[in-house]
Amino acid sequence: KAMALYLLLVLLLLAPALPAPHQRGLIFNLSTGELCLQSAQCKSGCCHRQNGLSLARCAPKAAESQDCSPKSIYGVYYQCPCESGLTCDVDKTIIGSITNSDFGLCMDPSESR
Repeated sequence: KAMALYLLLVLLLLAPALPAPHQRGLIFNLSTGELCLQSAQCKSGCCHRQNGLSLARCAPKAAESQDCSPKSIYGVYYQCPCESGLTCDVDKTIIGSITNSDFGLCMDPSESR
């Protein structure tokens, strides 16, 4: 009987520590403002940093007429890519692609220029 009480006590003490299902994880499905290492971790799809020395945080994608970066292999952006349905109108350069510094404006491709 003492063993059963001990087991019950252990379970009650450990219950809060057991993982419970959450809508967001510790590594993926992160909300805006949370620290990230890759855009794949963010709900928004953009892991943004202000400069090379700042910590990257999840941020919303760029809206129409906002500064943007084209999709990058790095997964961390100085300017977020555009929202769905918009394109980042940018003149890509080899150096800009390497340094992740090709910036443009989000445009609706269906609108004529």
